[in-house]
Amino acid sequence: MRRSVDPSVRCGIVLAAGEGKRLEPLVRQLRGDSLPKQYVTFIGRRSMLEHTFARVEKLVPRERVFTVISQEHRSYAAVGRQLAARAERTVIAQPENKETAAGILLPLVHIYKRHPEATVAVFPSDHFIYEEDLFMSHVSIAFHAVERNPSLFVLLGLEPSEAEPEYGYILPNGAAEAKPAGLTIQRVSRFIEKPTVDTARALIAGGALWNTMVMVFKVKNLLDIVEKMNPELYAAFQEILAAIGTADEKNRTREVYRQLKTENFSTGILQKLPTSYPACLSVISVGGVLWSDWGLPRAIENVLKKIDDQEIAEDPRRAAEGRLWKAFNDRLQTRARRSAERAELLEGTKRAARREEFKRLEGRAAVTLPSR
Repeated sequence: MRRSVDPSVRCGIVLAAGEGKRLEPLVRQLRGDSLPKQYVTFIGRRSMLEHTFARVEKLVPRERVFTVISQEHRSYAAVGRQLAARAERTVIAQPENKETAAGILLPLVHIYKRHPEATVAVFPSDHFIYEEDLFMSHVSIAFHAVERNPSLFVLLGLEPSEAEPEYGYILPNGAAEAKPAGLTIQRVSRFIEKPTVDTARALIAGGALWNTMVMVFKVKNLLDIVEKMNPELYAAFQEILAAIGTADEKNRTREVYRQLKTENFSTGILQKLPTSYPACLSVISVGGVLWSDWGLPRAIENVLKKIDDQEIAEDPRRAAEGRLWKAFNDRLQTRARRSAERAELLEGTKRAARREEFKRLEGRAAVTLPSR
């Protein structure tokens, strides 16, 4: 296995191992199956995962974009199609779900094996981003910041458009103070997960940002942090690292995962950094971007309606169209109607079969009645 020690190497991690359970009812309504949401094409012609690949590859070569999935996802034909063109040995399958810390560390040790000096950016695969170029320009700035100062761990925080209780929030140091003109990287004071609406309003008033979970860091830096914060977790992934590229890799990974404790990356690692590593944890504020974590059906509806409203404001002649939301809603209604028709047809077939069976049994009883 080739090993690069070039400190300018950039790699990407796409997180696609989740099951998307909260969106599963909508996916079933839309498709008739339980395909995890990141592989679903909600609008347009590409899935959320395919949109994520396209974004990441604006900054990272395809052969250095590593995707972590669940082994169970391979049972879906749509997953195979979407991953077929990925570079060799860049799709990393978890043998089982052990939460987000494992989901990040597994592709990370694969990157470390090949590119130990790499700068890495992590991207969830279930986020909607409308102004992709603007968003990725901020990721580029984060890359440059970490390349200049390898001790940094940089998050992207979105300037909130509303008090959303389903999101996590980042409170930068001195967030309420006046900012100098231009883009600044701020230290992180603390994280707040899924606050109440009233608390979210107060946080926004105090300068808090939505946590996108898009982050940039040196691969060695994060592994060193995990070693100090959770030596047991670090040791487990060192076992996997040693087995990568050997005949025992799959078995060793499966055995490590079998014994691994579940660990959430945000609560187990990230939220401890402001206290344990205050000098390294930073955030870049991103404004002017329509961003959404599509965890619930209402998030999809809200985004599509916002885009429609924006297009109507730019061209009032489109007011009658309601283009995106109408198209999406029409798909749902058409699917529901067809499902109802199939169910009705199936029930009619069952009723007819029951009638035939009843007649058959009735005839058999008449034949076998004894004569008097």
